Amino acid sequence: MMYCVAALAETARTRHAQDTMVSLQDIQQAQALLHDIAVRTPLLEWTGPADQRKLFLKLENLQPIGAFKLRGAYNKVASLSEDDRCRGVISYSSGNHGQGVAYAARALGVKAIIVMPGNAPKNKLEATAALGAEIITVGPGSEERRLRAEELAAEHGYAIVPPYNDEKIIAGQGTVGLEILEDLPNVEMVLVPVGGGGLISGVSAAINLSNPKTKVIGVEPELAADAQASLRAGRIVSFPAEQVSRTLADGLRTQSIGAINFEHIRAYVDDIVTVTEDEIREAMRALSGNAKTLAEPSGAVAPAAFLFHSSELPNTKINVAVISGGNIDPQILREFRKDSRPIE
Repeated sequence: MMYCVAALAETARTRHAQDTMVSLQDIQQAQALLHDIAVRTPLLEWTGPADQRKLFLKLENLQPIGAFKLRGAYNKVASLSEDDRCRGVISYSSGNHGQGVAYAARALGVKAIIVMPGNAPKNKLEATAALGAEIITVGPGSEERRLRAEELAAEHGYAIVPPYNDEKIIAGQGTVGLEILEDLPNVEMVLVPVGGGGLISGVSAAINLSNPKTKVIGVEPELAADAQASLRAGRIVSFPAEQVSRTLADGLRTQSIGAINFEHIRAYVDDIVTVTEDEIREAMRALSGNAKTLAEPSGAVAPAAFLFHSSELPNTKINVAVISGGNIDPQILREFRKDSRPIE
């Protein structure tokens, strides 16, 4: 009987996720809403004139909060009812989403509470607080901060702004994909970092629903490759907090992707590849020589896949890698700039 109940619950969750797939119209509406809020970030060609295989970087590190998360966070908070906004919002984040929610809440005159891991980079904790949010710290596990946020929401009536498992969040992040297609219509492959799955859900939906010939490939750290494992298994796979917290890519330390995100990934993503910690570091070092391409660890995973895993990627000539964020710890930046020789 217990098995039957669990199976029915899982089926219900799957059906709910399928019912909340975002449409191209949802993403286009988010794009209109975000006009004059999020920066329309440029594409920068990173490869040289003689390179047969071109790579353009989508510079989401140039957003006002230094990361793409502003797009989904603002789209979600702006969609809330007046009553929800009056009660305040709460979210849970390892850093960048918290800043996005805090920024959106301040712009819309809403109280914001962000549950963050105590081991989040100091610069991200401070930046979120500086935007006016109340910070509550918990342990390193992504599930721990989610559960704490849900407890506080139930206790105080706050509206939850989830980091990725939400159609408004996904639609907002999908505007990245629309911009890529508008600026580079002949793009053949887009590399997207994967944490909880919000960015790749939105980007893959925007691209597949507009130009299904373009390949969308997710990129994860080997230590936090739960999305790849989920795609391979055909079900959501969770990784232990102790393992995912070891990756340098703090923005990708989620233990599992969301149910809604999983359905988008299954429908629209061609593959997910992984990169090592050393490869992330090398990509960060290569990117750190130019202020425009400065990337935090999570933002460097997509370029790392292009640099070190070309044999695992489709044989395409016109490619884009999303630099999802540039909120790099100052100490790490100093270390990379001491050793800024080009990659051979």
